[in-house]
Amino acid sequence: MRLTYKVLATATAAFALASAAQAVPVALSKLTGVTGGTLSGTAVYKADLSSIGLSSVLSIGVRDNSGLLGGSAGQFSGFDLDAIKLSTTDCGDATCAQGAVGLSVFNFTTGTIFSPGTQRAPADPKLFGTDGSGVAVDNVVATLGLFDAENTTGPTVFGFLSLGDDGAIDFNLTGAVLTAGLFLYIGEVGDNGEVAAGSIIVRDTTSVPEPGGLALLGLAAAGFASWRRRRA
Repeated sequence: MRLTYKVLATATAAFALASAAQAVPVALSKLTGVTGGTLSGTAVYKADLSSIGLSSVLSIGVRDNSGLLGGSAGQFSGFDLDAIKLSTTDCGDATCAQGAVGLSVFNFTTGTIFSPGTQRAPADPKLFGTDGSGVAVDNVVATLGLFDAENTTGPTVFGFLSLGDDGAIDFNLTGAVLTAGLFLYIGEVGDNGEVAAGSIIVRDTTSVPEPGGLALLGLAAAGFASWRRRRA
């Protein structure tokens, strides 16, 4: 009984801590020029994170808010993310952002949480840049750490992830990063009006409760319910 209450108290405290964390929307400014792969066409947006009011960042969220503007149908629906980068280099153009040294704080496999949006007709089996399941990122194709997208929907298409309409992706960093002197760069494939600015959120905690925390809360709730039945 004491163990059940202890587990419940621990899980509750963890969720209380998560709810106290701060999530801040970030306004980005568009840099001059474009970058990308051989068929370059990636627009780059920048945010100075030293001015957001958080001392550190532990996760970043990207939300599609294109409102059906720009982009293509099917697997290329929604915001097309070429790359995301955190750097201490302050760039004024897309070429600089492509070459700037990024901090090694992204894990584009286990640290990435993808919520695919919907496709515009005619729909394909899955969004571009996702794995066989269509609900996780295939970073061999998406290469989200590099501004290398081929600005095409043809046979040479490569190097980005399509979020789908109203899709979302969250990046839990491998460690907290101080925001002083820190810049965030986001690449939008095609520079076609999908409007990355305003769809970015940074947090000083992970984007979602750890799976272990969810399991812990479920275990506690089940134990508490069982105890109540026995008491009844």
